Amino acid sequence: MKTVLYPGSFDPFTNGHLDLVVRAGQLFDRVIVAVAVNSAKNPLFTMEERCELIKASCAHLEHVEVVSFQGLLVNAMDNFQADAILRGLRAFSDFEYELQMALLNRNLKSQCETIFMMPTLKNSFVASSLVKEVARLNGDFDQYVPEPVAKAVRAKLNL
Repeated sequence: MKTVLYPGSFDPFTNGHLDLVVRAGQLFDRVIVAVAVNSAKNPLFTMEERCELIKASCAHLEHVEVVSFQGLLVNAMDNFQADAILRGLRAFSDFEYELQMALLNRNLKSQCETIFMMPTLKNSFVASSLVKEVARLNGDFDQYVPEPVAKAVRAKLNL
């Protein structure tokens, strides 16, 4: 069974994230969405809330597991017995950062493979930070996130 680990902060989980999870399921038997602690970010949702929102958003997908982790990604890869890491690329600026991370991970663990997937055109500009900004400014953000996430964002921001 081939397993891919899809790490991220997912704050919030977007339709772009969901699109990658669905498409990765066509290539891998198991997709593990791994919610990471990122000390550089100030999350809207707790790690537990993010995990629950992703589970609700992916409930219709049998090949998906949702976990949380702290520490090095290569250690999480071992802990969850993943064969590869999945990362999404929306723009060239994403590629520069993701290439550095992939090379670092490969240096830390020589068997570490990173698979890059492009979003669909519909999701090519969707970013969690932009969704939060649109929501905070009382704009229409529903089209960018799964329904459980939209409800949770509204509740969290008292919209």
